[in-house]
Amino acid sequence: MMPWLESSLKVFEPISLSEMENVKLMDRLDTKFTFHSNRLAAILEAMRPDYCVLEVKGVRASRYETLYFDTGNLDLYARHHSGKFSRHKIRYRRYLDSELCFFEVKAKNNKGRTIKKRIQRQEIPSDIETESEQLLRTETPFAARDLKPAIWVNFTRLTFVSKASPERLTIDLQLSYKRGSAEVSFPQLVIAEVKQERSSSPSPFLKLMRDLRISSGSMSKYCFGIIHLFPGVKMNLFREQVKQLKELTT
Repeated sequence: MMPWLESSLKVFEPISLSEMENVKLMDRLDTKFTFHSNRLAAILEAMRPDYCVLEVKGVRASRYETLYFDTGNLDLYARHHSGKFSRHKIRYRRYLDSELCFFEVKAKNNKGRTIKKRIQRQEIPSDIETESEQLLRTETPFAARDLKPAIWVNFTRLTFVSKASPERLTIDLQLSYKRGSAEVSFPQLVIAEVKQERSSSPSPFLKLMRDLRISSGSMSKYCFGIIHLFPGVKMNLFREQVKQLKELTT
């Protein structure tokens, strides 16, 4: 953890998980940004008047552990790579500090909206079964028997809520991936994502990014990990994005 981060987060007003219930935004518009970690301190300072920070059991920088599933041919990755608007991410996610775990189906529709459905689980298993399988069958065209664990994605997340409108902002740090014995990490990469209703008021964070000339755009953490842990996977349409992210972290 960055040594200054804890003191930087302490100046924000806290918000609890129960208070965040009104800003779940399971049907939303997402806007992503990436930047080097050396810019984060100044960005947090500029955000302070407009956002509260999520605090769980006294912790404001929360650790996430995620297991993504895909077919043997990486069909879910391939749909992202080909730019299909109708696509899914299928995963178990464990929130280490709050000790919560969910099976999640995240879909992007042909209007660019992100819709997430999830059910609570006790732990992360190595397959999709029981209620998780029922949710998968209801929300996707995939069968549980066709999906296998693909990669683990771990990171630390800062979650903010706008004081003025239904808006959440996540800032992900210390991104790392694992597939079997293979691991890769990107400690300098910061991924910020604004999650809004279409009718939301103007976002202070979006304005801040414009003022700092940080352009929107990124690729999914899942796809970025697949590229690094599956040698030879098709990535020509992601090549420029991967180049930019690597330049950003060196």
